Amino acid sequence: MSSTQQDRVKVDLGGRTVTVPKGGMYDRYRMDPDLDEVARDPRVPGVDFFRQLPKAKVDSPIGTTHTPNFYYAVSTARLTMLAPSRAIRARLPRELDPLEVAPGLGLASVMFFRYDVCDIDFYTEAAVGIAVRPSRHGRLGFVDLVSSLENDHLHTYVLSLPVNTDIAQVRGYDGYGFPKWTTEIDVDIDDRRVSARVANDSGGTDLSFSADTPAQTSYPSGERVSTLTSYTSINGAWHSTMNQANVLAAGSTRSPRGLHLKAGRGRLTDDLRSLRPIRNLRFDVATSSQIALHMPVPTSIRGRSQQ
Repeated sequence: MSSTQQDRVKVDLGGRTVTVPKGGMYDRYRMDPDLDEVARDPRVPGVDFFRQLPKAKVDSPIGTTHTPNFYYAVSTARLTMLAPSRAIRARLPRELDPLEVAPGLGLASVMFFRYDVCDIDFYTEAAVGIAVRPSRHGRLGFVDLVSSLENDHLHTYVLSLPVNTDIAQVRGYDGYGFPKWTTEIDVDIDDRRVSARVANDSGGTDLSFSADTPAQTSYPSGERVSTLTSYTSINGAWHSTMNQANVLAAGSTRSPRGLHLKAGRGRLTDDLRSLRPIRNLRFDVATSSQIALHMPVPTSIRGRSQQ
């Protein structure tokens, strides 16, 4: 049964009221789940990854909460594109530098997410992001790039991050500082096909995407854990948010062909166009993964304005 058909209950997030499915994950556990009970869900491939990450109770702009936020059954797709550094710099805060693959060329990406089971219930998400150099960097960009790829640890600045539920919007915007708004988002990812559509404010299409899924390789839990660090400004202070992904089935295609990325009218499309992408570089799909999203922590950034 979809969330629109379920009974709803009201919950308070730091003074903001949102509704969530009655009897759902958030209603039952308030971010502090019973992992044994979660493991009984047939959609969840296991919970061993989360047993190694005990939750902590913390105060935050969205009230007292438990961190990390656990995502037990996730599928994702990311299209990485080359884009001119000049266009990228025009969209970055002065404190951040683009991660360049060659002089004058940086990386932009469009991402789609489907969270089938997580602490804040089912939702979908899309994003336009920019690969950036790590905070407090002092090395050449190419060295940063090689290090990031070898360690499967990337750093990003997100321009757009729409979601399709109110709790995801409030937590993401108020709690993490991400540019989130709510809209209709359809994301379907399986081992054959990826399809996604993001609606705009008038009910039309902001951005749509479809492609064949790259061949998937399976991994035991814990064998392939990647990290994504995102930078946001919260109340005028820079913060970093760590996202740990336990990849269970994934595949990639370099210089992908046969993709259908259709720009419509809306905020997501406007942000993508502003980066002036040149060509597709890589297409990554994980048909099965799990995520631990930590609360933001203050960070100092030594970027181009401080060099």
